Amino acid sequence: MSLFLDFGFRKFAAQLAENKPQIHKQQVTPFYIETKQSDSIDRIIIDAEEDGDFNEPMFVQHTESILDEIDRMEGIEMEDEEEETVMDIDSSDKNNPLAVVEYIPDIYDFYKNNECLSCVPTNYMENQPDINERMRGILVDWLIEVHYKFELMEETLYLTINLIDRFLAVTQHVPRKKLQLVGVTAMLLACKYEEVSVPVVNDLIVISDKAYTRREVLDMEKLMANTLQFNFCLPTPYVFMRRFLKAAQSDKKVELLSFFIIELCLVEYEMLHYVPSQLAASAIYTAQSTLKGFEEWNKTCEFYTGYTEEKLMECSRKMVGLHHKAGIGKLTGVYRKYNTSKFGYASRTEPAGFLLL
Repeated sequence: MSLFLDFGFRKFAAQLAENKPQIHKQQVTPFYIETKQSDSIDRIIIDAEEDGDFNEPMFVQHTESILDEIDRMEGIEMEDEEEETVMDIDSSDKNNPLAVVEYIPDIYDFYKNNECLSCVPTNYMENQPDINERMRGILVDWLIEVHYKFELMEETLYLTINLIDRFLAVTQHVPRKKLQLVGVTAMLLACKYEEVSVPVVNDLIVISDKAYTRREVLDMEKLMANTLQFNFCLPTPYVFMRRFLKAAQSDKKVELLSFFIIELCLVEYEMLHYVPSQLAASAIYTAQSTLKGFEEWNKTCEFYTGYTEEKLMECSRKMVGLHHKAGIGKLTGVYRKYNTSKFGYASRTEPAGFLLL
């Protein structure tokens, strides 16, 4: 806009120079005030030009208005550029060798390219005649409580759920009575991969009300490890959560609410439709919007997540629906977990109903 106005102004000035317009002032006739002093007449000449009422020519006023408009538009453009600046979220960690800033972009490119490998068919339950989606939800809800009681690392929970879904997706006809065994064994495998101090097998047997023997747990461990070809190094929503929260410059409230929302998604079979990075980005977007009371997703978030606000909206609306019903029904493990002082009573936050409109 500013270039267009500047070009127009220059063209106008060139035309004026060629035409050489003359500014003709009106012939101002001085008028006299006669005062009689000692039979002599003193004449006071008043020149109208000295009165300051002379109007500038119209094209001069127009030129000044164009210059003012150019200055105003340049100021607006500068403000827009400042608003759209993408922040370097790793600048503060460049001197920290543990942050491996040089490798971060490559690491997350690798995660993005391989996250589809951690996904499962969204209809895999159709091949399980003895179990269904609700049974899976009950198992995951229970495992979230077990994970909380054992005070395990957050990464362990996400890997546990991923191992369960991947195993059930490729192993048909898992008996109903073995479903809890699959869950307990998946947690044991995840602990061996993620934890420094791993719960012993007997602890897992006790927590499952001694429904299984040690031999059964170890046999299932071998079966699951061989079925999954010992492939436990796949990106889960957790790895994206940490990166995207940094991009969002989140505080503790946003972080806790984001994890509350995404753990609600772990329980729901229908949320398997979304890849881990989209779940993570949608959870953070939903949490930010919930706490601020309006839709919040800046250029920095969009750059580092790879998702625009439009791409997140469908998933975010489903998350708001899960938030609405989190405290009702039988599957309330996540709600009760985040309704504690340790997690800032995040589950008490009012859902962002305006996102559903």
